[in-house]
Amino acid sequence: MIVRMKRILILLTIATFLAGCNSKKANTDAPANFITVSILPQKTFVEKIAGNDFVVNVLIPPGTSPAAYTLLPSQMEEISKSSIWFRIGYIGFEQSWKDKIEQANTKMKVVDLSEGLDLIAKEKVQQGDHIQYIGADPHIWLSPVLVKEMAGRILKELSELNPNQSVKYKTNYLEFIKEIDQVNIEIANKLKPFAGKKIIVFHPSLSYFARDFGLLQYSLESGGKEPTPQRMKDLVDLAKNEGIKVMYIQGELDRDQATVFAEEVGGKIIQVRPLDPAWAENLMEMANIIVDNF
Repeated sequence: MIVRMKRILILLTIATFLAGCNSKKANTDAPANFITVSILPQKTFVEKIAGNDFVVNVLIPPGTSPAAYTLLPSQMEEISKSSIWFRIGYIGFEQSWKDKIEQANTKMKVVDLSEGLDLIAKEKVQQGDHIQYIGADPHIWLSPVLVKEMAGRILKELSELNPNQSVKYKTNYLEFIKEIDQVNIEIANKLKPFAGKKIIVFHPSLSYFARDFGLLQYSLESGGKEPTPQRMKDLVDLAKNEGIKVMYIQGELDRDQATVFAEEVGGKIIQVRPLDPAWAENLMEMANIIVDNF
């Protein structure tokens, strides 16, 4: 009986040891590098190039507004593990939390994907060899032209972070560029007959999309502030004069003001999803929606 018990204990010890080895091996095989991004479309861009080589931590979860989101303690822990934070540039959340995010991980590289891009802004001031943007529009990810430039920057950073996979990343990047070009061509052809047409949005999230494809965007909200009665009147008058019956709005925004507008013009509200992670499909869907409502 004693001999049998000793054998059982030996077998249990061996099993525990092997389980520990397997656990260590699993941890070794798991992605060693964490990357932080601000919004969901950026996660898509990183994964298009790197595949599953990195754990991508998204700071702003689905259904929340980038203008006013507050980080959770668990997210600060994820930031502390990250090698890089890819900023989008000018969203209110980043402006408010930038210092705290950087303090949570002083070794983390911060990469602003808006740097060097042709931004839409209230004012552009030349300072030496660079331009300072005042009141810059942050929605750069809705422009295929700008996403191509951002993809190049992401490729460079990922290749430096994991040089052993740089060839794979370059191959994936070239495939992603083909996808971007195809989306750009298809949307341009779809919207070409409507060049110069006006669209009305609640929040000015389609500025770069409109610029890329020859549309004119008018927004009820400006600078993150509640629309004034005068602004409401101006847009209602514009809609009536132009025969516009639609206001486009993001799902996470308050619809009360948009509802008032729709009632005034005898029109409707249509939801768009600027932060949808299915980037290419979402841009195509937005183009189709806009065409269908001209």
